[in-house]
Amino acid sequence: QVQLVESGGGLVQPGGSLRLSCAASGFTFNGYAMRWYRQALGKERELVATITSTGGSTNYADSVKGRFTISRDNAKNTVHLQMNSLKPEDTAVYYCNVWWNRLDYWGQGTQVTVSS
Repeated sequence: QVQLVESGGGLVQPGGSLRLSCAASGFTFNGYAMRWYRQALGKERELVATITSTGGSTNYADSVKGRFTISRDNAKNTVHLQMNSLKPEDTAVYYCNVWWNRLDYWGQGTQVTVSS
């Protein structure tokens, strides 16, 4: 079965950095695009970043362009989200996502809190 396990969240001061990781299993990882979403308290879940199966193309929400970088390691079945210049409005639960076999799969999420 598909499993996605996020890690790397935590509390960071404004302007700081965090690197999130998502370990994937249960499907042919190098055949699928991967995504990071986030959901702030009381708000809808939003797409943050997407990376194609080979890692050759990426896309970002306007709110994170120039600050976040998505990457993947197909040898280790992992996808990362490097987050720099963090702002309080980046506070949210961050989720790893894959669309596989006509279904959306999600990890359990990792909390990121940006606060002084």
